[in-house]
Amino acid sequence: MLTDRQKLILQAIVLAYTETGHAVGSKKLVEMLSISVSSATIRNEMATLEEIGLIQKEHTSSGRIPSLAGYRYYVDHLKHRDILVGKNDLSMIRQSLDGSYAKVDEIIANSTNMLSELTSYTALAIKPEISDVRLSGFRLVPLGNHQVLAILVTDSGEVESQQFAIGKDVSGEQLEAIVRIVNDQLVGQPLRVVLQRLLTDIPTQITQYLETPDGFLQTFGQALDRATSDQFFVGGRLNLLDFSSIDNPTTIKDLYQLLSNKTDMHDMMLPNQDNTEVSVKIGDEIANDLLKNYSLLTATYDVGNHGRGMIAILGPTRMSYSRTIGLLGAFKQELTNKLINYYQFYDE
Repeated sequence: MLTDRQKLILQAIVLAYTETGHAVGSKKLVEMLSISVSSATIRNEMATLEEIGLIQKEHTSSGRIPSLAGYRYYVDHLKHRDILVGKNDLSMIRQSLDGSYAKVDEIIANSTNMLSELTSYTALAIKPEISDVRLSGFRLVPLGNHQVLAILVTDSGEVESQQFAIGKDVSGEQLEAIVRIVNDQLVGQPLRVVLQRLLTDIPTQITQYLETPDGFLQTFGQALDRATSDQFFVGGRLNLLDFSSIDNPTTIKDLYQLLSNKTDMHDMMLPNQDNTEVSVKIGDEIANDLLKNYSLLTATYDVGNHGRGMIAILGPTRMSYSRTIGLLGAFKQELTNKLINYYQFYDE
């Protein structure tokens, strides 16, 4: 159990180091602290904090820097004293989401870019995962030169399209017949049912109008796969290197590949506990050696029947936790409001 004075000293070291990147000495702490205390007393308290592993020496300075355990203690016990989202930040968040979007993907992609700009770190997002999305509409649009555009719409507001080729003898009436089959038998069905029927009876029915329906079936299946899969977005990839001491090209390549691995990143983004607050993983808590010098902040957002998604910030362990946690929490709330308003049209 830390004393109040030790908490103030640890808090000051964390704030000073994350802001400047320089080790903090006792003289600097005398200037920063709101209490009247001598340098000798502060040095004694720093020795205690170092002994219990919350701060450590930096090789190039006589000052101290936070250890990973020190960051952990700060996040768990002290950060609430510093969290503040400025009016300008909140205004920028709202302005970035104040627009018309045709797809949920556009909202989420824009969110990662904006969050990255606000924090100067790498932003990650997963759009809401929904288990019972249904097909609500289907069209085939002739493009000429034996090309057709297949368009499908889900009740969650997703619109997917894909182009494919047809035989030169296929008529407009035949395409309309295919559309009727899909609309009569598949519209209103959960996408998992639609995908199953694409593997069973639907191909036989389509064969009546397309001699080789493989192109259509593959196209339709790919569009459905995109609609059912959770989409992963990354903003500010290059920011990841701004705070890295890595100079090994192979390691840098591995780091970039990790950001593109949806499954691995999804697993790492899972919060420490199932709640709506910001979850913080520091260093080896992320359970990936490539990210041992980084911290991952994750927030889960909930849009009711339309599922839950996640947004996250990946940055150095020497990050401004209070500001970043505040920004991520505020962004989560504004993104939730935006998505609820977006989906409201489809609920009516």
